[in-house]
Amino acid sequence: MTASYTDAVLLAIDSSAGTSVAVIDYEFGVLAERTIPDGFRHAEVIGELIRDVLAESDATVATLAGVAIGVGPGPFTGLRVGMAAGQAFAVAAGKPLIGVVSHDAIAASHYASGGWGEVLIVTDARRREFYWSRYGGLDEIGLPLRLEGPAIAKPDDLPSAAKRIDAETVSAASVGLLGERLRRAGRRTSTEPLYLRSPDVTLSAPKRVS
Repeated sequence: MTASYTDAVLLAIDSSAGTSVAVIDYEFGVLAERTIPDGFRHAEVIGELIRDVLAESDATVATLAGVAIGVGPGPFTGLRVGMAAGQAFAVAAGKPLIGVVSHDAIAASHYASGGWGEVLIVTDARRREFYWSRYGGLDEIGLPLRLEGPAIAKPDDLPSAAKRIDAETVSAASVGLLGERLRRAGRRTSTEPLYLRSPDVTLSAPKRVS
């Protein structure tokens, strides 16, 4: 028997740092969440995680109000797996797609748990570099106020802030909760990926035939 939830149930996916999938209800909170920190197995686990959270939450496609996806910043290969899965699910289910900057979701969770003031969100960009975004608190409607970023930098070039959060993963539940808040506020969101640099693998130029 399907549980009775509000009209604000979202499937949320983020693969910018590890792979995380959740089902959230804006009124009831996190209904189910699965996170795997491994940054190289996104394609292998994404389908299983989606199936598991839907089963645990007792949510169905009909009960979902939309799909929220973390748009990064994140490495090319990993980020596109989660985004493609979310986009495909949204199209197949006929549900709206909501893009959420992954660092915004981390900041929103920080402030929701009682954090305050300026904070620097940092995630691994590989190649001995880091993605970063700097926040100054919440805006007038309770959304995280991003002051700078997202950007990419070497460790010694990261800006300073009153508090720094180094996140190994991004919670899909945080992405979903912020996505629903953005939807309710009527904020338009981008579903374009924030790669911030070229992919690790590029196609070679075709050989000229004489």
